[in-house]
Amino acid sequence: MGSARTHACSVHTHVNAFRFSKPGVGMSADAARTSACATVVLLISCLSAQNFSQRGFVETNLTLYPETAPNDSGRAVGDALFRYQASYKVRPWLRISGALDAAFDTHEQVERSAHLDWQDRSLQRPLLSLRELNATISKGKLTAEFGKQFIRWGKADLLNPTDRFAPKDFLSVTDPGFLAVTAARVIYDTGSDSFDLVWQPRFTPSRTPLLDQRWTVLPESLDNVTLHDLGSVFPGRSSFGARWNHVGSGYEVSASFYDGFNSLPIFQAYANDDFRRLYPALRLYGADAAVPLPWFTVKTEAAYYTSPDKRQDEYVIYVIQFERQIKEFAIVAGYAGDAVTSYRPGLQFSPELGFARAVLAHAQYTIDSTRSVAADAAVRQNGEGSWLRTVYSQSVGQHWRVTAGYTWIRGDPSDFLGEYHRNSYALLALRFSF
Repeated sequence: MGSARTHACSVHTHVNAFRFSKPGVGMSADAARTSACATVVLLISCLSAQNFSQRGFVETNLTLYPETAPNDSGRAVGDALFRYQASYKVRPWLRISGALDAAFDTHEQVERSAHLDWQDRSLQRPLLSLRELNATISKGKLTAEFGKQFIRWGKADLLNPTDRFAPKDFLSVTDPGFLAVTAARVIYDTGSDSFDLVWQPRFTPSRTPLLDQRWTVLPESLDNVTLHDLGSVFPGRSSFGARWNHVGSGYEVSASFYDGFNSLPIFQAYANDDFRRLYPALRLYGADAAVPLPWFTVKTEAAYYTSPDKRQDEYVIYVIQFERQIKEFAIVAGYAGDAVTSYRPGLQFSPELGFARAVLAHAQYTIDSTRSVAADAAVRQNGEGSWLRTVYSQSVGQHWRVTAGYTWIRGDPSDFLGEYHRNSYALLALRFSF
């Protein structure tokens, strides 16, 4: 992280430069007052600088697809992202943080209108966006955060069914990014127990694949049919959540509750090939646990999704994983499953259900201080879909990092993973951090 800090030796030098003396002995009264003011301003600036930190990066990516898709003939996609993050400690108990993004791409996944977006409700990624802006208050065991922020729940690494305040950008389904939500969050932590309360007054949806691009796979019955997007209907009321976490002797457990809306839409069809996105009400009951054992750590997480307005399926998603660290090698492997308790008619986009009923794994090897290699995999239990991603990353000097990877997707077109069998791709990224 880059920091704007002034060293104590610099302060000492400037203070000596403005030594006080009596009027008439080396300087006038006006000069003395001017020197005193300059010294005070300098000291305040130094103290302020010590409370201010900033960092950011510029990254360019090149994505290459060996195959075309029926609704997307593009094989090469270039994109760029500039991110700036800053934090200021106003008081020992108050910190203000924020981040700005500026993005551009060649495939129109990014909007072309230059306005500052803070809602994250657009189908495309915004050209300019307020990524986050929040104030954090810390007093003893109590922490409160207000504003646009990232909220993550759950303990598992492979899949997080309880993570309901974390909408995602699914423009590329197998490589999503998280979106911040506007919320008020209060955490009371006693050390062994913590209580997490969240109120989200304004709904933030997950971003779904664009209709005219390869990550939207339409059924053959809609070939040569022009669909008309009537937009989205966003919920009007607030969402609430509560989570309790307990750290015991040799274990950690949590229980959570969410009352709000699914960030992923259902698609309501109308006459004349019109459709609209609706966001069904969601009430969720979740639990997770972690138990360190001599040879590995076991983590499990489960959530029951219910539908108060009866507009989406009701189901359970669960995951159990085992993780082990052996020197520079880390591995996580497990299974994600589901059980649908009630079906509802309609089309819903649900990557979480899509990655269920599958064996999941992640492995990473740190070669040295500048190089690492990682792999992620998901294989459907019936063998009808598989996904494998490999990534090599290397830092060059203090500020540069080069990343190269390949994502391989295969399977039956009727399977959630298999339907993206034309979307295997190679990735090359270059990042400059400051």
